[in-house]
Amino acid sequence: MGRRLVPLTLDNLPDLPKRCRSCVFWELDPVSGEAAVKTGRPELEKEAWISAVLLEWGSCGRVVYVDEVPVGFVMYAPPAYVPRSTAFPTSPVSPDAVQLLTAWLIPGYQGQGLGRVMVQTVAKDLIQRGFKAIEAFGDARWSEPACVLPADHLLAVGFKTVRPHPRFPRLRLELRTTISWKEDVELALDRLLGAVQKEPALRPL
Repeated sequence: MGRRLVPLTLDNLPDLPKRCRSCVFWELDPVSGEAAVKTGRPELEKEAWISAVLLEWGSCGRVVYVDEVPVGFVMYAPPAYVPRSTAFPTSPVSPDAVQLLTAWLIPGYQGQGLGRVMVQTVAKDLIQRGFKAIEAFGDARWSEPACVLPADHLLAVGFKTVRPHPRFPRLRLELRTTISWKEDVELALDRLLGAVQKEPALRPL
């Protein structure tokens, strides 16, 4: 199987599931999000948000392809770009962290380690960009696919709880502590992507 993780852009946004392309749960505050749905323009708001983040901050997601078929995606951004995060009881996200918004895989591709590789890919990207951590709000009562990731899944891929809550704990993955498994991440990515050349390491300024 040919597998690759590609940066999310407006060009491959249509490869996300339709319900995700028209979801602005994280991108807008609750009031603005409800208004966008009522006026029938959530997809335009989603495109505008991704465009703004790409221009001002850079890559904010990855799309997973297996044999050129899109099977999943992951999205992340600094908390300043995520209005919904302030509505959570365990907010705010730490200023030194980037927020992991959401991720999704087609059911037939779950349980194959792709979820872990997606998180590792995000970690590698953010280490190279000089960030210290990834944080996410987890759902401790998760029962079906939704915008908020299951807390158990986040814990399973290395996150630790930094602010407990019976429903929406805030979890954190320290990127500096991942330096020890960075080589494993590189090897996993090389196997996953079939890469021969490694990207040059970026030195912090």
